[in-house]
Amino acid sequence: MTLKKFSFNVISKNHYARTGIIKSHRGNIETPVFMPVGTQATVKATFIDDVKSTGAQIILANTYHLMLRPGLERIISSGGLHNFMNCNIPILTDSGGFQVMSLSNLNKVDREKGAIFKSHIDGKKFVLSPEESIKIQLGLNSDIVMVMDECIKKTNIKSKVNNSVDLCTEWAKRSKKTFGNQNKKALFGIIQGGLFKDLRIKSLNDLLKIEFDGYALGGLAVGESQNEMFSVLDDVKEHLPQNKPRYLMGVGTPSDILGAVKRGIDMFDCVLPTRSGRTGLAFTWNGRINIRNSKYQYDNTPIDKKLTIFGLNKYSKNYLNHLFNTNEILGSMLLTLHNINFYQELMREIRKNINNGTFDKFHDKYIDKL
Repeated sequence: MTLKKFSFNVISKNHYARTGIIKSHRGNIETPVFMPVGTQATVKATFIDDVKSTGAQIILANTYHLMLRPGLERIISSGGLHNFMNCNIPILTDSGGFQVMSLSNLNKVDREKGAIFKSHIDGKKFVLSPEESIKIQLGLNSDIVMVMDECIKKTNIKSKVNNSVDLCTEWAKRSKKTFGNQNKKALFGIIQGGLFKDLRIKSLNDLLKIEFDGYALGGLAVGESQNEMFSVLDDVKEHLPQNKPRYLMGVGTPSDILGAVKRGIDMFDCVLPTRSGRTGLAFTWNGRINIRNSKYQYDNTPIDKKLTIFGLNKYSKNYLNHLFNTNEILGSMLLTLHNINFYQELMREIRKNINNGTFDKFHDKYIDKL
């Protein structure tokens, strides 16, 4: 059997917004696409088959966390990450670069060695170099591999951002060399540069010379405003290659996604729908609902009466309010699945409206509502 090489084709465009197909040996992915986050080989509070039933086409897992627990050897012994977590759809693995920022008090960056971490679990020291990050991701057998980068905190110090861009370019080259020729896998470069247009363009141009299967925008969703994020996307949208998927890492809210799709982004991930579901926040077409609010104590209507998946509309706001206010696990499970389903509904509607040439109208209707 011949393995299918990773490829991407644009299907239709509505100004900058576009639909496309990512082809992988594990199946096709329609874009724009939202990837539920399964950081530690699980999308929290759900079964993977239920996640798939919402229409999810690909999920994300994390190199740093899986490297620590359960460790690469255990996952390899089970036949790779897909077998380990019983997942037969594509998996994208983040490289660990985000943890350079999120765990900045537990690591330091060395240009040659990589990110030198103290484990947040037991304090054990380890080094995550560009080479090691790629080797781990290949060992996990993920379908889309991310280069090792340095995700820095939001800053107005341009020299600091410029130095980080140069480091990320060097690490991208080393990542590409270690990745080698992997016909059934893809390697994405990560564009950095903070809020500086010239540094974003510099980073992108450096990555284009190296050549990757896709291009991600990193270093966003780190404290900047939505308008600042959209401004960065406006800065680069004319310069991104047309024939490669574009991935906005760690984003975001439904309105973030709508605005980013309008600016040509194809791929998204975020913990927001699952994390919010576990804490009582539901996303709906009429806006967000905090189900813990006392006003729902006698509301016997469902969150979404049109929802047919798993009969979730059988559960009233009244009952969900009770589950959350008594800390019952079922509440987190139901609302998490609801939110994952909503995000997949959102992406289907986005794709439909782009294909129909009505995306701008759809965007304007919901950008301030969701």
